[in-house]
Order: sequence, then structure tokens, then C-alpha cells
Amino acid sequence: MTQIGRPWTGDLDGMAKRRFVRFLVPYNRTLFMIDRGRQMGLVAEMGQAFEAWLNAKYAKGHLKIHVVFLPAARDALIPDLIEGKGDVIAGELTITTEREARIDFAPPWRRDVKEVVVTGPNSPSLQSLDDLSGTQAFVRASSAYCENLRRLNADMAARGLRPITIHPVDEDLEDDDILQMVSAGMLPYAIVDDFQADVWTKILPGLTIRHDLVVHDDGAIAWAFRENSPLLQKELAAFIAAHERDTSFGATVMRRYFTGAEAPRDAASPVAMQRFQELLGVFERSGAKYGFDDLMLMAQGYQESQLDQSRRSPRGAVGVMQVLPSTAAAPPLRIKGVDRDVQANVDAGAAYLRLVRDKYVNDPALREPDRTLMTFAAYNAGPGNFFRIRRATTAAGLDPHLWFNNVETGAAKVIGRETVQYVANIFKYYVSFKLAEERLEAKKESQSAPLREEQRPASEPKPAP
Repeated sequence: MTQIGRPWTGDLDGMAKRRFVRFLVPYNRTLFMIDRGRQMGLVAEMGQAFEAWLNAKYAKGHLKIHVVFLPAARDALIPDLIEGKGDVIAGELTITTEREARIDFAPPWRRDVKEVVVTGPNSPSLQSLDDLSGTQAFVRASSAYCENLRRLNADMAARGLRPITIHPVDEDLEDDDILQMVSAGMLPYAIVDDFQADVWTKILPGLTIRHDLVVHDDGAIAWAFRENSPLLQKELAAFIAAHERDTSFGATVMRRYFTGAEAPRDAASPVAMQRFQELLGVFERSGAKYGFDDLMLMAQGYQESQLDQSRRSPRGAVGVMQVLPSTAAAPPLRIKGVDRDVQANVDAGAAYLRLVRDKYVNDPALREPDRTLMTFAAYNAGPGNFFRIRRATTAAGLDPHLWFNNVETGAAKVIGRETVQYVANIFKYYVSFKLAEERLEAKKESQSAPLREEQRPASEPKPAP
């Protein structure tokens, strides 16, 4: 296991001697995930098929070659490949000129891919790409979408149009996460590959694929590998020719993971946004009192109850944070009235979460936001399971101090997808609420800004120059 995590930069012959090929892959619901030790997803099945392909050619007796999946954040995929932390990038990586200058690509799995605009309930009126001038686009900085938006901005500037303001979003947000925010009216629009848009617009309400608004066309998506790896290049080309999406195997796997997916609840719906504004002060007070980011607490409240104080569960949990009145009233919390008073309810939830953090997530090497995300995991999975999760993470050669792509992988292996999805949803809601807070602050600033000269009442003295 130590050998797997150690940087190494050889070709396929060396991989055969080492008896493993390391696949770098984003952790998401269609490409790769783990549920109680079972590896699932498009890349999982393709990787397992590649493992069988290699062993049919190169295995010696009982000494098999293994494909090992290493989850990585999107912005780490190419650096990790170059540094030798993995051997193949098996994510949905678009071939671009900039990327080809650093790494090599296998024959594409998909061709003729278009990057299209997807609109939602709060999208501006868009008749052409020029109408994106002066708007705000939210994309991962490492994505091909970002590269192509910069090209579009250069074209707009040459024609005297205002550029699109490009806002980088967290690299742990996948395309479906961004589309969910557009569906909920939290973001104005998304730029995604058309095949992703085709899947998620059938699942998430309020989305429209704008096939007439194409930011980039003729794209190709492929696996990638380090330069100067001719043996691996040849083997990948042969494997892909036999397993690509137009083959029986490829078509079957594509259907399995790109239709019928179940989306999480919509974050930041209009009702949630009203409750967000009403409860912001409540969570600010609880966050300050118990040492948590108030928006992280609010995101957990949304996951638990959609911020609804009237919510009651069959087992007796009540309110925004879904706490048991008996637990809240007993030592050491000693908080009463959680069924009636929203501040008491949020305080009880935050106080209990603080107990979990102080007792079970007290590793001084942990930093925010990972400490809080792992506290949510311990809260959801139970402290005993949380210790097992971190041990499994370390045993897999992953970093037990980082949640995304590391401890979440251990969680999926030990107890399944529930806790992984619980924490992922909270983080997504946190991003939504963070954007909402920024909008509220911007609105307040604009309302309190000094009046322009032509708006200033005649009786009001002019400011000194």
C-alpha cells in the first residue's frame, strides 16, 4: 500500500512488474463511488474491464495485475499524474491544447461533445452568446469550461463587448452539483457538456438545455497518461477500441450510469431562501457560541429539516436541527424548549455537535473545513464507525486529515454511501448559502452607498472634495 502511494513515473512494463495500475478519478455518483466496499460507477466498471484485459495478456500464474482507484479533486488530477501519484486519469477529461502540452491522451471515449449553456428559473434572457456579455459564470477553474470561457471573453473584447465575469467554484463540486444550484435558482446558469446536461435536465426541475448557445463544440473526452509512455499508450488504444461507448460493453455501462440517477433535494429553493434570511441571525449566534461557521450549521439544518422548525420525525426529533427534547434537556446540554424556540433548537444542535467534535474529532492536525465535515460524519455514522473510517482511510494509503477524496472514501468503504452523501449534501448547501450571504451583503452595501450626485437632495450639502 505504501508503494501505491509513492510517486513513480514508469511505463506499462514497470506497472506490470509492480502489479498495479493506478487510476486517478473524481469521486462522484456516475464515475466512481464506493458503497460498503463495492466499487461502482462508469470508471469502476471500465477499470475492472481493463484489469481483466491486462491479466489476460500479462498475468503470470496467480500473480495478477490490479487496477487501483485513487479519488482526487479535479484540480489535482493532472498534477498528480505528472508527479507520478497515479498512472491514468480516468475522469471525464476534455482534450485541450493546454492539456496536450503537459500530458498525453488515449483515443477519446466521446467525440463531438458540445459545451452548452443550461438555464434555470433565475437565468437572464439569453438570445445569443453575446447576451452572456456582462453576466457571471460559475465554473471550476481547472475545467475546460473555464478555458473556453476565457476564449469567448477574448472574442467579446475584440468586438467591444463586456467580458463574462468568471467565478471559480470549489473543485469538489461536480457538474451535477452546479446544475442543482441553477435548478434551485441559486446560480444564473451553468456551462456543462451536452451529454451531462441531457442526463440532469431529466432529473432536476426547471432546467433548460440551450442547444443554441454553444460555448465550445467538437470536444473530445478521453483518458490521459504521462508523456513518453508508448507501451501504455498502445494498450489503452487497443482496450478502448474494444470497449468504447459504441460497443455492446460500452453502451451497457453508459446506460447504467447515465440514466435514472437520483438527485439530492434542491438546495436553496425559494422557501429555503426565505428561511435562510429569517434564521441567519439565529445561526450566527449559535455559531459564535459553540465555535462553528454559522453557514455550516445552517447547511446541516437544511439537510436535517429544510430549516423548518415545525418538522417532527417519527422517532420524536423536532425542529430545525431535528434534536430529541429529552436529549437536549438532559446533561450536559440542559437546553429546554427545543420544540417551541428555534434559537434553543439550533443551540441544542450546535451544542451536541460541539460535544461530538471535542470528544471524537479532536485530532490537532485537522484543519477547517475538514474538522467540521468530519464532525458531521461522526454525528451521522456514530463515533465508533468514525474511528473505523479513519483507520480504513490510513490503511488505504489516503490522508486521514482530509475529507474529500480521502476520508470520504474510507467512509464509503466501511459503512456505505449514506454518510458520504450526508456530508456532500451539507457542503453543497453550505456553498449555496455562502453565495446567498454574499448577495445579501452586496445588496446592503449598494443600498447604503452614498447617493450619486444627481440623486442627492438639493438641501443636502455636497461632500468636501
